[in-house]
Amino acid sequence: MEKILIANRGEIALRIIRAAKDLGINTVAIFSEADRDSLHVRFADESVCIGGSSPDKSYLNIPRIIAAAEITGADAIHPGYGFLAENPSFAEACEDNNFIFIGPSSKTMQMMGDKAKAREVMKKAKVPVTPGSEGIVKNIEEAQEIAKRIRYPVIIKAVSGGGGRGMRIAKNELELKTGFRMAKSESQAAFGDNRLYMERYIKNPRHIEIQILADSRGNILHLGERECSIQRRHQKLVEEAPSTAVDEGLRVKMGNAAIAGARALGYHSAGTFEFLVSEKGKFYFMEMNTRIQVEHTVTEMTTDVDLVSEQIRIARGDPLSITTQKQIQLKGHAIEVRINAEDHTKDFTPRPGTINALHFPGGPGIRIDSHIYQGYTIPTNYDSLLLKLISYGVDREQSRRRLLRALDEFVIRGVPTTIPLYREILTHPDFIKGKINTNFIKNLGY
Repeated sequence: MEKILIANRGEIALRIIRAAKDLGINTVAIFSEADRDSLHVRFADESVCIGGSSPDKSYLNIPRIIAAAEITGADAIHPGYGFLAENPSFAEACEDNNFIFIGPSSKTMQMMGDKAKAREVMKKAKVPVTPGSEGIVKNIEEAQEIAKRIRYPVIIKAVSGGGGRGMRIAKNELELKTGFRMAKSESQAAFGDNRLYMERYIKNPRHIEIQILADSRGNILHLGERECSIQRRHQKLVEEAPSTAVDEGLRVKMGNAAIAGARALGYHSAGTFEFLVSEKGKFYFMEMNTRIQVEHTVTEMTTDVDLVSEQIRIARGDPLSITTQKQIQLKGHAIEVRINAEDHTKDFTPRPGTINALHFPGGPGIRIDSHIYQGYTIPTNYDSLLLKLISYGVDREQSRRRLLRALDEFVIRGVPTTIPLYREILTHPDFIKGKINTNFIKNLGY
């Protein structure tokens, strides 16, 4: 592997460029017209404009990405996260055109992208799943029968879902009828797939995920858990490692479940198993993300493992640099906040614009992954993420205080950001005590 084309933009494109350079691999950046002045274009070894500003003309355009890889002589393609990162058709196109896809096989991706199929595979691997439908729910009558069996409240989910779309909670039969119809319509509009499945809704759960690495030589390791419970509209805002809800016994059980699931899939690459953990400490498989996660940083900080480099090394056929589970030692505590150009007081409405003043914080235990700079104009076509701010400390309290200090030092002018929200979260008594769940933001009134 001598040259990687990065089929993405923003901070994750920069993160991949850095990992590739550390491995002595050249990089190609693709960019849209809106990203002509983006930093990933500046810092890659080569760059190619592949189309207009809208994602369908650029970052979602598979033929143009493949053509860019052919023209530049790339031998591998890294999808990052978002856009085409979990699109099996893209992985298959890479395979068909003899490019190394830095991720799992298209077959594995397709299996995990179908949430109902994923549940079936995990059940066979003896990974705990929430009580629910056996496959697709065909109609409202079947949904009503399932709800009676597993008991309300229930959650209706899109088979091809993600980001909270095609998802509805129903506490009774009336809400089930309305929610089923709305979820089907939303799923069709968002994914071109109106198939739904159902699960029992777990009240006030924690959202805990397990990072795994699996090479083509049969080595599979887990790197502990990440706490991802603080979310808005099922999209994460704050992540930390380790979780205050997970002791060593639960960590071993969840880690072993993730490894069993990965082995059942024949999985090769970095990946994440997402679980819901009930108030009684029971955990249930929710989904698997077959890509690098936005929040991979907190695992890197607490394990000292470069996940993106490992992902690239796995794709080129190398064994894992760490070969035994005992070598994974969790140290300290890390917290990440995603700073977006949004007005959190108005339903997290995106507020793009030009950054006319910018100062990054520093000091011990602070990491920033970002693609912005002073004078940068945030495009209206993409996600509102500006940067990821990560703190590290010997324990959770030191990490929390360092993060607060960094937020106080931050200067971003020209656009509203979610920095004030994070000050509110980090100083909230329940957060300080580690008493959080997926309703935390809702309970704050946002």
